[in-house]
Amino acid sequence: MLGVLGNWYKRKFSDPNALMLLLLIIFSCAILYLFGGILMPVIVAIVIAYLLDVPVTKFETMGVRRSLATSFTLIVFLFVCFVISVALVPIISQQSVNLIREIPVIWESAQVWLNTLPEKYPNVVEVSYIQSMMSGVNERVMTIGEQVLSASVSSLGNLAALLIYIILVPLMVFFMLSDKRLFMQSISAILPNERLLITQVGEEMNLQIANYIRGKVIEIVIVGAVTCVAFSILDLRFAILLGVFVGFSVLIPYIGAAVVTIPVAIVALFQFGFSADFGYVMLVYFIIQALDGNLLVPLLFSEAVSLHPLYIIVAVLLFGGLWGFWGVFFAIPLATLVKALISAWSTPKKPGQNESAAV
Repeated sequence: MLGVLGNWYKRKFSDPNALMLLLLIIFSCAILYLFGGILMPVIVAIVIAYLLDVPVTKFETMGVRRSLATSFTLIVFLFVCFVISVALVPIISQQSVNLIREIPVIWESAQVWLNTLPEKYPNVVEVSYIQSMMSGVNERVMTIGEQVLSASVSSLGNLAALLIYIILVPLMVFFMLSDKRLFMQSISAILPNERLLITQVGEEMNLQIANYIRGKVIEIVIVGAVTCVAFSILDLRFAILLGVFVGFSVLIPYIGAAVVTIPVAIVALFQFGFSADFGYVMLVYFIIQALDGNLLVPLLFSEAVSLHPLYIIVAVLLFGGLWGFWGVFFAIPLATLVKALISAWSTPKKPGQNESAAV
């Protein structure tokens, strides 16, 4: 057994470049796992910096100083975020409160309907089964209510953390964008000399992550806006809130679309019942999902490395379990990174490649 492992190690990591790449990956994962919570503002700043790097670079190519281009781009970005927050946050908050207030009414209507099932289908549905199911759901609802209340109280303590994000994140974004070349040179000086594969994988992933972040933000905005408009036209209650849910559901491939279907269907069913209007809402919703998956995603992520849906789902579950929201957000780039690493380590080394790389 040890001989097999030794031969595998020599075959894959006899090249110092491959070994340095492995050590860098292990070190980076350990840092994120141990200090991910502390470094969260830095991660948020990196995401925003990737998003704003394109307009800053375009201004720079037009002859504008990078610091001035960074300042102007960041001010416009913060202004847009402020306008969107002022316009949407009060509506979303009000609709959220109204939806929470109506959940007991919705559940009461569902209980009335469930109690009619044993009379309609006596040979299929038993009364005891319906009663046990409803009692279990009632207990679960009580638990969720207590959790929501405790979360709302504890969120007051997170106000200081929010202020830290508001102050520190824009500053870090500004420095990351304006002094981008300086930071890249500093990182390059820290890396070991045996970094042929590190450079190869790093350049590929830098392009992949940049395209992914920009594409994912555009997808969220388009899907959320179209859904809000469509639900408003159909006169669906909580249209803005549900549209925001649908927009952010694209962060989780496949799973997000399936999960967000439940609140959309419940609200539409409670409002319209089994009618034509309910059918129109669900038809429009599924058309939006189909256009997103078959038209918008291929257009936005045409340069992304193709991954099998099973790999994407496994990546969402794995990285989401490790790093929460940001693990889910970066699930596809991280899966692409794993694929690039396997490809780099599996590529046969040509004779003299190590020597030429060392020179």
